[in-house]
Amino acid sequence: MKGIILAGGNGTRLQPLTFVGSKQLAPVYDKPMIYYPLSVLMLAGIQDILIITRPAELPVFRSLFGDGRQLGLSIDYAGQDEPRGIADAFRVGADHIRGEECALILGDNLFHGANLPSLLRRSARKLRGCVLFGHQVADPQRFGVAEIDARGRLVSIEEKPERPRSNLAIPGLYFFDGGVVDVTKGLTPSARGELEITDVLRAYLEEGTAELVWLGRGVTWLDTGTHETLLDAARFVRDVQHRQGTRLGCIEEIAMYMGFIQPEDCHALGAGMGNSPYGQYVMERARDFSLGLPPVEFMEEI
Repeated sequence: MKGIILAGGNGTRLQPLTFVGSKQLAPVYDKPMIYYPLSVLMLAGIQDILIITRPAELPVFRSLFGDGRQLGLSIDYAGQDEPRGIADAFRVGADHIRGEECALILGDNLFHGANLPSLLRRSARKLRGCVLFGHQVADPQRFGVAEIDARGRLVSIEEKPERPRSNLAIPGLYFFDGGVVDVTKGLTPSARGELEITDVLRAYLEEGTAELVWLGRGVTWLDTGTHETLLDAARFVRDVQHRQGTRLGCIEEIAMYMGFIQPEDCHALGAGMGNSPYGQYVMERARDFSLGLPPVEFMEEI
């Protein structure tokens, strides 16, 4: 499965913070925002990833990740000269997808949960069209909303409805088969001039090949697109890390435990940041793994 991180947009809701760069590079506690969606794709077992962002910021992302080789990944980049909606990612990334299954995640979404990686891999294995995820929220009118029937089957999808038919919001994470590029080619822009992801989902729903997977209470989902939610996310990451002694979205650690890189490679990456607590953590995890002491909480995740 190919992976796409959509890290474009102008970040107008976060201005003036985004006057100086991409919102996906803004810090969420101890690491750039984009580390979190990247870590989700890695935990799903995805190693071939395209990052889509504004052309002016392509050099910054390349400086951050390079070609991904140090993490056992293949990372490529594409420019999106103006925001044209989430579904535009499939047009920009058509050469990357090349008719294969793909996962799309938004660059400002954070997910965390002990059962999340296994849930993602199960969903990928049984993919027969598209998989979207549902997460219960208190304010569904702010999001795309999924309606299910009494048997839990998906029956409708609405974009930011004034009167939501359910409280199941659709987070910015989707799995699609290789036909998604052709589906996107048939779209027309909405009234706000964007190619809507809900139109793509509805196309699969009408064909009977859209499946909703409920993330459940064990998974936390945060959209970090406003100043308040950005602060909420930083507090959440800080609290979890301080209480558990782990690091959320630690891409070096995940690469090692997923078998993408060796412990000595992970240790070297940590040593390159050795003066920071983050770098020291990465080195400690590499040493633990070399001694046969993988952390229990992480093994439950993978």
